[in-house]
Amino acid sequence: MSVLGVVIILLGSITTFLGSFISQISLQAQEFSQRVDQDTMTSEFKSLGEKLTSALPSFMQNEQSSSDYLATKLTELTQGVLGSLGSLVGTVGNFMFIAVMVFIFTIILLSEYHSFKKALVNSIPNKYFEVGLKLIYNVEKSVSSYLRGQFLSAASVAVMSITGLLILNFFGANITLVIFIGIIAGLANLIPLVGPFVGMVPALIIALMNNIGNDAATAHMFFGAIPSPFFALDIIFMFLVVQQIEGNLITPALVGKSVGLHPMLVMIVLLIGGTLLGPLGMLFAVPATGVVKVILVEVAFLRKNSHLL
Repeated sequence: MSVLGVVIILLGSITTFLGSFISQISLQAQEFSQRVDQDTMTSEFKSLGEKLTSALPSFMQNEQSSSDYLATKLTELTQGVLGSLGSLVGTVGNFMFIAVMVFIFTIILLSEYHSFKKALVNSIPNKYFEVGLKLIYNVEKSVSSYLRGQFLSAASVAVMSITGLLILNFFGANITLVIFIGIIAGLANLIPLVGPFVGMVPALIIALMNNIGNDAATAHMFFGAIPSPFFALDIIFMFLVVQQIEGNLITPALVGKSVGLHPMLVMIVLLIGGTLLGPLGMLFAVPATGVVKVILVEVAFLRKNSHLL
C-alpha cells in the first residue's frame, strides 16, 4: 500500500510539473506571437544580419548576400521553431514520461524484490548456497550504488543548469522558467550525458522569445569579442560546460565508482548501449555491465575454488 502511495504521489507530482511547464511555455509563445509580428521580426533579424556582417572580415563581407535574405531565412526559421513548439514540448514530455515510468517500474520491482529474493535463495542448491548469497548481495550492492550515483548526478546537473542560467540572467539574458529547465535537464540526465542538451533547447527558445526587440540583447557580445545575439552562444557555452563537468567528472566518478567500473569502460558501454538500443540502451548499459562484472567475478572465484566445495 505504501508503494502504491509513493507511485500515486510521483505520478501526481510529475503530471503537475509537466502540465505547469507546458502551460507556462505555451503562454510565453502566445504572448510572443501577440507582441512580435512578422514584419517586426524580419526588421529585427535584418538589423541583426547587418551587425553580424559588419563584424566579419572585409573579404567575407564582400561575399555576403543582402542582409534581407538572411533576415527572411531567420524569420522563417523562427516561425518554424515556434510553430513546432507544441510538438517539441510533447517530445520532451514523452521523454520525461518514459524516464519516470522506468523509475516507477523500479520502485514497484523493489517492493516485490524481497519475495523474489526469497524464492531465488530457496532455489539455490545447498552446495552453492554461500556463493549464491554472496552473489546476490554483491548484485544488490552494485545496483543500489548505481541508483544513488545516478540520483546524485541528475541532481548535480539540475543545480548546475539552474545556477548557470541564473548567472546569465544576472548579465541580462532574461531567461524565464529557469527552475523548470534545470529540473528537465536533471531528469533527462537519467540517460547519462543527455540531460544538459535537453535543457539547452528550451533555454534557447525562451531567450529568443524574451529578447527579440531588446537592442542590448541583440548587440550582446560573447566574452566581449564574439557576437552572441539573444545570449545564444552564452547559453550553448554554459550547457557545454555543464555537460563536460557531468560527463568527465560526475558520471565517471559517481556512477562508474558505484558499480566498480573504470570511467573509460563506462563511456564505452554507454556508446554500445546507445548504438544498439538508443536512449533505453544508454539508461541500462552501466548497471547491466556492473551486474555482469559481479557475476563474472563470482564465477571465476567459483571455478578457481571449486575443489574446496
